[in-house]
Amino acid sequence: MPKEKITIYQIFTRLFGNTKQEMTFEGSREENGCGKFSDITENALTEIKKLGITHVWYTGIIEHALVEGYPDKGIADGNPMVIKGKAGSPYAIKDYYDVNPDLADDPGNRIKEFEQLVSRTHQKGMKVIIDFVPNHLAREYFSDAKPGGIKDFGEDDDTSKSFDRDNNFYYIPGKELQLPEKIKNKFPGHAYHEYPAKATGNDQFSEHPGINDWYETVKLNYGVDYLNEKHRHFETVPDTWKKTEGILKYWAGKGVDGFRCDMAEMVPVEFWEWVIARLKAENPDLIFIAEIYNPEAYSTYVHRGGFDYLYDKVGLYDTLKAVMRGEQPASNISSAWQNLNGLDTHMLRFLENHDEQRIASRFFAGDAWKGIPAMLVSACMNTGPAMLYFGQEVGEPAEGASGFSGDDGRTTIFDYWHVPEHQKWMNGGRFDGGKLEGSQKALQKQYREIMRLSQHEVVANGAFYDLMYANQKNPDFDSEKVYAFIRYTDKERVLFVANFSYADLEIKVRIPEHALGFMGLENKEAIDFQPKKTESKRFSIKEIKNEGFPVKVFRNNFEVVWF
Repeated sequence: MPKEKITIYQIFTRLFGNTKQEMTFEGSREENGCGKFSDITENALTEIKKLGITHVWYTGIIEHALVEGYPDKGIADGNPMVIKGKAGSPYAIKDYYDVNPDLADDPGNRIKEFEQLVSRTHQKGMKVIIDFVPNHLAREYFSDAKPGGIKDFGEDDDTSKSFDRDNNFYYIPGKELQLPEKIKNKFPGHAYHEYPAKATGNDQFSEHPGINDWYETVKLNYGVDYLNEKHRHFETVPDTWKKTEGILKYWAGKGVDGFRCDMAEMVPVEFWEWVIARLKAENPDLIFIAEIYNPEAYSTYVHRGGFDYLYDKVGLYDTLKAVMRGEQPASNISSAWQNLNGLDTHMLRFLENHDEQRIASRFFAGDAWKGIPAMLVSACMNTGPAMLYFGQEVGEPAEGASGFSGDDGRTTIFDYWHVPEHQKWMNGGRFDGGKLEGSQKALQKQYREIMRLSQHEVVANGAFYDLMYANQKNPDFDSEKVYAFIRYTDKERVLFVANFSYADLEIKVRIPEHALGFMGLENKEAIDFQPKKTESKRFSIKEIKNEGFPVKVFRNNFEVVWF
């Protein structure tokens, strides 16, 4: 049965629905506003669906540490010394069994409001992905929403040991946590005590985490003794494995269809092999996506760990970014997929997400339109998932510092803030793009076309053929600025041409005999080519192989030719 091409729209939920225009640097929730579950209306979801989206990744759902709590709802204020930004990091989980109360109209009814969002999303024919953060927790972790009979992380730990298989945390016995001096100086009226100190989330086994460490988090122990040559203690299932399995089952029971697993490679593959198999035994349609940056581990986390998809950041994303910036030739894209050694179908492709700089920012490309040819390649060169980050399709540049997050071309994940260009599309909750400029509407239209193309059968389930080698010495082709490939099935064939140049180009693309043989066209005398906006034209096989098919492709854009 043909597989669906997964297309993901990532929403940073706290920011998505915020309509407030005027921002205060390091502003509070009241000053700067905060998006809610209810802002993601049926109308919003309808418009997202029109982008060609199959899955929505709601980022920042599970309750994380907040500076300003809701004491009247039993949620205490957090200690700012161990929270990054006033709104807090969504990757410093405070309660695995609860949702961020900031996202609810009624914080006391927050779980119900999340369930309603899941239901709305499903009713619009899309599936729901949320983050699972397995490697670390907030320093002030405490679950008041866990089901009966469940013990908290660390509740039964032997804190006299730096490591024990069934401890949930790693400890530095006899030592108190010493936060960075910069943190102490910033919050002179506060104190934070942790004794014995716990290891920090980014594998810092010291009571002195640095300012650039994940000092607000503590690392979870999956049975690996890091201070003893990483010896693994998996003879019986470690306690942390059991606890995290229960958490995943809890959210799957809420209707969640998939998990984007934060820093998955920092957790032993043996755990993933165990837990993914157990979750899929009950719900085989669940998908698991690994945030992973070590290409040497890709095969292990797919074939042994059981992940459906992995981040293609180090390969295709980094290459496309360099091509967009004029730092590498377009022909280098071929090496990006070749280096995957057959794992192409397991890779999630993207150009923006909450960790990366916005294309339109001066730190990346400085022009949102430069993302169009790259998005075509990212979404259409293979059968794996393609992802858009909210605001990408209208050219959000993420200008200025917001608070904990500086002026670095990224949309903040730590502060109460807004996303101005996205707000123009949102248009006060109408989601009709009423305040977008003409160029933004055109940009959005191009993204919509790309995402819809990516779901066509020839892309979703067809084969891939890279044409760059056949055009490297073609005088009528520019391998510095153009990338060309074919997707094909038994019934149809499509030529994709992406132009990364600032100039309109008229080129010729040679299709070699080898490719024609794969597509069963080697015995034909001529082939009809149908560009998307012009009449069909017939070319002989000899012309196609030796001279090439003529293509006009506009600057920072693409052409698609059916044949």
